[in-house]
Amino acid sequence: MGMKGFLVGFILINLSILGSCGAPRKAVDVPFWNNYEPSWSSHHIKYLNGDTTAELLLDKSSGAGFQSKKSYLFGHFSMKMKLVGGDSAGVVSAFYLSSNNAEHDEIDFEFLGNRTGEPYILQTNVFTGGKGDREQRIYLWFDPTNDFHSYSVLWNTFQIVIFVDDVPIRVFKNSKDIGVEFPFNQPMKIYSSLWNADDWATRGGLEKTDWTKAPFTASYTSFHIDGCEAVTPQEVQVCNTNGMKWWDQKAFQELDGPQYTKLQWVRQKFTIYNYCTDRKRYPTLPPECTRDRDL
Repeated sequence: MGMKGFLVGFILINLSILGSCGAPRKAVDVPFWNNYEPSWSSHHIKYLNGDTTAELLLDKSSGAGFQSKKSYLFGHFSMKMKLVGGDSAGVVSAFYLSSNNAEHDEIDFEFLGNRTGEPYILQTNVFTGGKGDREQRIYLWFDPTNDFHSYSVLWNTFQIVIFVDDVPIRVFKNSKDIGVEFPFNQPMKIYSSLWNADDWATRGGLEKTDWTKAPFTASYTSFHIDGCEAVTPQEVQVCNTNGMKWWDQKAFQELDGPQYTKLQWVRQKFTIYNYCTDRKRYPTLPPECTRDRDL
């Protein structure tokens, strides 16, 4: 190969290693039934392409939803979605993780529809111990109705990172040492749903759903789950063991430099609401906002 070829190969290999630092493992595309099952209105779900794609339908009678078959404590969870096109005012598509109790933990993607020509709003939220009120809203840098895009969550004992494609749009770090609860002992299932929320979703409920455009359709594919299965206290204990899974390794304990640069790009160019900067609502800055460097 020669010394020149060797050096080029060496540099490329090392650049690939540097470029992958902190990036989750590549999602694995699997059929719907491998990981999920309908949770409500199964008659409003269609399966296409050998069950590798699911379409959720919303009309005046009902929306629809599905959930993971198992519960998980930490891991990497992703879904590729193509949102309702055209006039989607009042319509909400969701992809989220949630535990099932009163003081629940939850990690949310909520896509808020809009009138034709107006951009979708992506709202994220993090609940810990039943407390939410941590909304952030962004516009996306692409039209999410034209094609599938990946939406994913990386969750470990150190942080929660929410990604759109490979871009981190939000980080919520473990700040228990400064009095902020963090989801570390309640297994969660993964959910997706499509429903009518025209009492609040579009311009605070001023824009209502136009049912003459129904049925509304949101499409889902790439039903990737790579998590630590947990139901029993013994399984929770196993999942809480640091360093045993790839997502617990040092590379995933915080954002790397390129990821932080991407997060800042989203904050500067596309963020339209961040509870961390809402001084009217929070005269005293919530402590996790400084820790997360998410202003």
